[in-house]
Amino acid sequence: MAEQENVRVTDARALRALAHPARIEIVEHLNVTGSTVTATEVAGLVGLSPSATSYHLRELARYGLVEQAPSQGDGRERRWRSTGGSLWIESAPDQPEAVAAERALVDLYVNRDQERLHGWLDRQHDEPAEWRESSALMGQQLLVTAAELAKLNEQVRELMEPYRVRERQASPPESARRVVVQYTAFPIA
Repeated sequence: MAEQENVRVTDARALRALAHPARIEIVEHLNVTGSTVTATEVAGLVGLSPSATSYHLRELARYGLVEQAPSQGDGRERRWRSTGGSLWIESAPDQPEAVAAERALVDLYVNRDQERLHGWLDRQHDEPAEWRESSALMGQQLLVTAAELAKLNEQVRELMEPYRVRERQASPPESARRVVVQYTAFPIA
């Protein structure tokens, strides 16, 4: 699969458009899998009707976050795909409206990731030992320059790249499961 460019989301309107739980799930599904979907196919994923999902897909397309894909059948179905391999969220510090929209969007992501972590903590003792022992929740404090932190972040991205779902989904190892890696790196003082 050809590597897709990252989609940069900087505009306050686009940030606000994305800041909806169903839209985040739709974009993440398309980015992670690299698949094309119809509104009906993705409706179950987000827990909405196909018509509501279709509305969300059109709004995402309006801001360049998804696009129509070629039909796989007789041309009557409307298929959608991601416009990139991942999202990069950033707002200009001199645009308070965009900064506020970015914060609201990041809060949704952080809350969703926290719910995923709590779900794991609730069920971890019901999981096989190999999954409990291979999972990790860690935090370390480092002493680095901004350039070293940028290099570390790039190395972590490169390390994870071969394991991305869209890279492995065609022929995953027999016991493979989807795993979320939550990685943050920022100055604390």
